[in-house]
Amino acid sequence: MKIKVLASGSKGNCSLIETNSTRFLIDIGITYQRLKKELEKMNLTIEDIDALLLTHAHNDHTSGLKVLLKHSIFKVYTNNDMRKELKIPIDIERIESYKEEFSINNTKITVFKTSHDAKGSVGFVIEDNNNSLVYITDTGYINKRKFNLLTNKDIYYIESNHDEKMLMDGPYPYYLKQRIISDEGHLSNTKTANYLKEFIGPNTKYIILAHLSEDNNKECLAKEATEEVINSISYNPTVFIAKQNEALEEIEVLPNNDKVNMCR
Repeated sequence: MKIKVLASGSKGNCSLIETNSTRFLIDIGITYQRLKKELEKMNLTIEDIDALLLTHAHNDHTSGLKVLLKHSIFKVYTNNDMRKELKIPIDIERIESYKEEFSINNTKITVFKTSHDAKGSVGFVIEDNNNSLVYITDTGYINKRKFNLLTNKDIYYIESNHDEKMLMDGPYPYYLKQRIISDEGHLSNTKTANYLKEFIGPNTKYIILAHLSEDNNKECLAKEATEEVINSISYNPTVFIAKQNEALEEIEVLPNNDKVNMCR
């Protein structure tokens, strides 16, 4: 199982997931031209993509959808609440509605609700060939009822949006600060680290901290918060920072689950 984060942040989000049976995108908050160039670097084209999964309808996750639809034929996975918020019409034959569990070829995807001020927002647990990946972006908290579902996975892609002190001492207006720290806002570095302390286990190899605020966070602060927590327990996953304007190196977990590889 592989994940290639093409962009992550308030100006655009997009990731490519590859398993033994499928390749699909999560979100399309970048331009078609940028997507095409990133795929070309991996010797791929749009025709190699089997589906697009949307986490929610905010512009930084969907801004490239209109053009992408013109250049592709694959299905777009979404839900009714999300579609009501999308300003881009999608032909009915292109739409697949989320079920709690579904498969793309032989890859199993479990969908769970996230808590964000976008109707229908979701996260995913992706499983294939005994490998697993948790994908959580844009949420103010994670429901404890989902902890069992999210525990001891190989890879975690999870937002670590802001440093609380930087946010509260910064120039944002009060209402925006309150939105960000609310249960329908974004996870802080501290909250993310504490959730990861609950989730990670002996299978966990990689953590990708995502959706960092350019104004209210620093890479070193996000990484330090998570590493401080994981250093207090007996597991030692590698921590990466997903970037806004630069694709992250491809991260791979091999099927036997006791060897890992990073493809540069």
